[in-house]
Amino acid sequence: MNDILLNLINLETVFQTRNGVAKAVNGVSFHIRKGEIVGVVGESGSGKSVTALSILRLVPAPGRVISGKILFHEEDLLQLPMAKMRQIRGDRISMIFQEPMTSLNPALIIEDQLIEALVTHRKISRSEARNRAIEMLRLVEISTPEKRIKDYPHHLSGGMRQRVMIAEALLLNPDLLLADEPTTALDVTIQAQILDVMYKLTQEMGTAVMLITHNLGLVAESAKRVEVMYAGKVVEEGPVADIFGNPSHPYTKGLLKSIPVPGQINGEGDQKLYEMKGIIPSLFKLPTGCTFHPRCPEMKSICNQEHPPLCTVSPGHQVLCWHHS
Repeated sequence: MNDILLNLINLETVFQTRNGVAKAVNGVSFHIRKGEIVGVVGESGSGKSVTALSILRLVPAPGRVISGKILFHEEDLLQLPMAKMRQIRGDRISMIFQEPMTSLNPALIIEDQLIEALVTHRKISRSEARNRAIEMLRLVEISTPEKRIKDYPHHLSGGMRQRVMIAEALLLNPDLLLADEPTTALDVTIQAQILDVMYKLTQEMGTAVMLITHNLGLVAESAKRVEVMYAGKVVEEGPVADIFGNPSHPYTKGLLKSIPVPGQINGEGDQKLYEMKGIIPSLFKLPTGCTFHPRCPEMKSICNQEHPPLCTVSPGHQVLCWHHS
């Protein structure tokens, strides 16, 4: 029985501007199994969020998906009529965006925003939808949900708005949740509470999660597998234990060395935070060969000449690097 829920195959998404063509997602391939949590990590500009928006076919203009396949339940989302794609969004695939204040409509009370999806996709009465919305707010641990459902978004704290976003995303029991930095703007204590609620609910519902984050600690704690992205490509993927215990790509090694550890002394004999040299290259003009070679401490002559092959380090653990060819 095929347990793969989502399968991206050579996905390419570009932004065509007056300055040229930016390759935001450049041949990305990976899969997510049913009920699985997969972490997608990398610096800002790596293509993580654009990958998620590509799955939903919500890439803002002038961006567009130019090639590849997005197989969801073995059906290519890129080939569906837009009317059917709208039925899938928010129902079978939901997304939690980075900033809830810009995702929630400031002109509508929480009740109207939550029950809209239920009435649209489930064809139930507003009374039934309201009861379901109140129950969902209770599940995400919002106190007195009967009163809060009448509030506008600006009446709520950042943590409560994020809980509302989780409630909205999981209201229809989706098969897949795309969580794009779901706790970025919150303090550490609230982050932990929000993530606990989200993971508890997704496990109970059997929802698969694509967790996009800069926080490698979150991935280590919650995800089963990791996709490491750099300049629009997946440069390393594998089980969490393999990626954290045996990182194989120089970029992955750099990300892990950048995690601050209190009291730890770095390789230079002091307690300064490790810093990777350079920045992500312009997506309008990517380097030849391996896109990471200008920053790579392990670069060899072939790295700036030819694109590296995808190599298998161990079962399920692959890396895009000449050092493992």
